[in-house]
Amino acid sequence: MLFMLIVKASKNSEGGNRPNEELNEAMRKYNEELVKAGVRVLAKGLHPSRNGIRISFLHPGEKPVVTDGPFTETKELIAGFILIDVNSREEAVEWAMKMPDPQGNGEGQIELRQVFE
Repeated sequence: MLFMLIVKASKNSEGGNRPNEELNEAMRKYNEELVKAGVRVLAKGLHPSRNGIRISFLHPGEKPVVTDGPFTETKELIAGFILIDVNSREEAVEWAMKMPDPQGNGEGQIELRQVFE
């Protein structure tokens, strides 16, 4: 079963602030653990939304609207993701619970979603 751990963006990550050395090390160890267990498929961080583009389909049959970032609603933005392949929803939750605070300062939030296969 494929699950995506979606790391939500924060004001800190949207500001382009990179994780400190302590958080980098904690995330490196977490990723090593995922790889060693054979469950990690892919893990990537994303640039802040100021480098992003949003395509909005506002009206059926009409050309989509293109909007350059940054985007102001940080609660709706993603800072990164990890794709894991596990045996159950419970196992996915266990792995998500092991992740260090992805923002490193109490702002971290992860959304766990199953991927259609």
